[in-house]
Amino acid sequence: MTNLDIAEVARRSGLAASTLRYYEEKGLIASVGRAGLRRQFDPGVLQRLALIALGRTAGFSLDEIALMFAPDGSPRIDRAVLAAKADDLDATIGRLTVLRDSLRHAAACPAPTHMECPTFRRIIRAAEAGTLGPGGGPRR
Repeated sequence: MTNLDIAEVARRSGLAASTLRYYEEKGLIASVGRAGLRRQFDPGVLQRLALIALGRTAGFSLDEIALMFAPDGSPRIDRAVLAAKADDLDATIGRLTVLRDSLRHAAACPAPTHMECPTFRRIIRAAEAGTLGPGGGPRR
């Protein structure tokens, strides 16, 4: 298969050419040359970009993703790192589930006002304490 122009890689991957250039600058991908002023990539870059997208979706930073590739560009993914990220996602899902359920309760609560709803007040206290968001959630 022939090399792909940066515009074709952008089209197929759904990424902006500027993102591809940034990824190349960070060492996540490498062009194989140029045709005029346009970067050329091996077709295998599309699979690599898919792995990068998967890593980003899972919450890995670009620096963490860069460590998941061997110097030759092949995937070198530490299973312990994947298991730890899965544990982090489980914790986040748990917090978000509690938050979602609390908000649904507050939305349907028969209390005259939200501030009279005990569940909504717990959410407010959690927000005041800074335990809402990625690092925490309201406790039931």
